[in-house]
Amino acid sequence: MPANQPETAAGGRSGQWHPRVRVRALFDALEHLVGGLGTALLAFAALAWLAFVALGSLVGLGRLLAPSAPRMVRGIAERERARLSRWGPEIIGPATPPPADIRATLADSDGGREMRWLFVHGTLGLLLGLVGATLVLDAVQDITFPLWWRLLLPTDNAAPSLVFWTVRDDSAAAAVAVFGVVLAVLFVVFGPALARLQAWPGRRLLAPSGEVDLSLRVAQLSATRAAALDAHATELRRIERSLHDGTQNRLVAVTVLLGASRRALARDPSSADEMLERAQQAAEQALAELRTVVRGILPPVLADRGLAGALAGLAADSGVECEVDVDVPGRCAASVEATTYFVVAEALTNIAKHSRAHHATVTVRRRGQELSLRIEDDGIGGADEHEGSGITGIRRRVEAHDGRLALTSPPGGPTTLQVELPCGL
Repeated sequence: MPANQPETAAGGRSGQWHPRVRVRALFDALEHLVGGLGTALLAFAALAWLAFVALGSLVGLGRLLAPSAPRMVRGIAERERARLSRWGPEIIGPATPPPADIRATLADSDGGREMRWLFVHGTLGLLLGLVGATLVLDAVQDITFPLWWRLLLPTDNAAPSLVFWTVRDDSAAAAVAVFGVVLAVLFVVFGPALARLQAWPGRRLLAPSGEVDLSLRVAQLSATRAAALDAHATELRRIERSLHDGTQNRLVAVTVLLGASRRALARDPSSADEMLERAQQAAEQALAELRTVVRGILPPVLADRGLAGALAGLAADSGVECEVDVDVPGRCAASVEATTYFVVAEALTNIAKHSRAHHATVTVRRRGQELSLRIEDDGIGGADEHEGSGITGIRRRVEAHDGRLALTSPPGGPTTLQVELPCGL
């Protein structure tokens, strides 16, 4: 695929419409809708319980039942926060326990937002989840209907649920299959939008309030600064070890060989030539190791070929088939390009070593003042940054630039690494 891709008429990048990426996005949308349907059913049940508590208050049972309602609302909200955090930026819940009763919940800032989310998700979220799941189930049922419809002949209405005509011959059964294709197309077009719309109230209402978000941001910046200093110190130690263990030893060997050659010229001139040759080889090795250290600081290929060319070179040397799609108008800061380069290099190394993947995709986009990097593979999944997979080092590099990293790697795959880096001037 070319390094630069034009925008499509739909307003996205053409690389986003790669068949493999599109199919994966549809499966993700279905998984989001089904997961949201689960929490929406819980939210609907909580609404019913709240209504029961309200009615119970009229006959004196309110004091007995009221304390359970805030805990139920908080528990369901936490399940939704965990679900949304698996598919995007982490949503942190309140640090304080839920209020004592419904009235205190409505008066509390976090509790009131959770109650509003409960109502929206238990109604609109439930409807969207049912619509998405119904589209998929009925599409599969209708498309396969010509294979098994004759088993329904003894019934009065041999047709699937959404089909409004009776099937009595093969042509009518084929029409059901066509109707199923229409339902499938509707999900392809509207499924991802339904998933985003279902998740929007949770991301809007379950996120921390402004003051909490500001304090979290300050804590995050402090942690980022500490991580950046730690990453810088680690990098300095790596460079020091490389120079001390490699280049310095080579240069010491050159010095020793030159001294021996100088003494040999006075005693045995014929042996001096061999020592000078060995000294030259040691000097050449020292230069090669020095170049390797320099490339580890800032790869010259970035300056020579740009980000697209540098990533294409990494893909060509990768242990798995790798497709690179870069659309970055202009140049970003050298540190941002270097971080992107090292993230891709480390990720491709991990894929080749651990994922058992056959194919990987690297997609880079610049949206305004942010550089978006997405690395996907079709391997076995199960990547965990706490098990020495190299993800921790990638995260430190990214957070040193105040960037964000999200890893999605369910058992069985696929694995997706999403990185966002600020690249404004």
